Amino acid sequence: MAITDWAVEDRPREKLLMKGAEALTDAELLAIFLRTGIKGKTAVDLARDLLEDNGGLTPLLSANEKRFTQNKGLGQAKYVQLQAVVEMSRRYLQEKLQRGDAINNVADVKNYLQSRLQQYPFEVFACLFLDNKHRVIAYEELFRGTIDSASVHPREVVRRVLQHNAAAIVLAHNHPSGVAEPSQSDTAITNKLKQALGTIDVRVLDHFIIGDEIVSFAERGLI
Repeated sequence: MAITDWAVEDRPREKLLMKGAEALTDAELLAIFLRTGIKGKTAVDLARDLLEDNGGLTPLLSANEKRFTQNKGLGQAKYVQLQAVVEMSRRYLQEKLQRGDAINNVADVKNYLQSRLQQYPFEVFACLFLDNKHRVIAYEELFRGTIDSASVHPREVVRRVLQHNAAAIVLAHNHPSGVAEPSQSDTAITNKLKQALGTIDVRVLDHFIIGDEIVSFAERGLI
């Protein structure tokens, strides 16, 4: 049955207009992006197959061009369109953090860091540099590692803090495995950085670990 034969309230586009994007499933959102299906499958059917074959929305959105275009119904044009959408989302979230207001919405910080770090198949350690009113000065990815580790050098973090004249900092790194639980080494480097930055009166406000979920050291009482 074609989507146009569905009840109006069940069609992805109409459902979005009536209830908002948050009411749609991943498959329905992806179907709107795809616009059309393939022979024998509606756009929603195709979207469901793509999500199942790729292990979910995040792996699909993070796939490189070669991997992405191996999926039936997806070509280079769709890859380009999707990358544009993903980049616009990142820039939107970045602008929300850089409007000149102090950070007071942890959800915005989490969403932004997730959009930047969740895509990597290896560990990346990043920092948000803040002024004395906790406004964002800059975001930088400082260290990259293997699939399960990144060597973090406190001296380099201190150097970048001084160059930005930051008064506070938010640490973040991803776990490519998807498991966001802090390891002993995560806790150790957090404490080491907190101590090093404390000598120059710079506060470490939080350390976020990005996986399938996001863990905050501050929320856990670990910092």
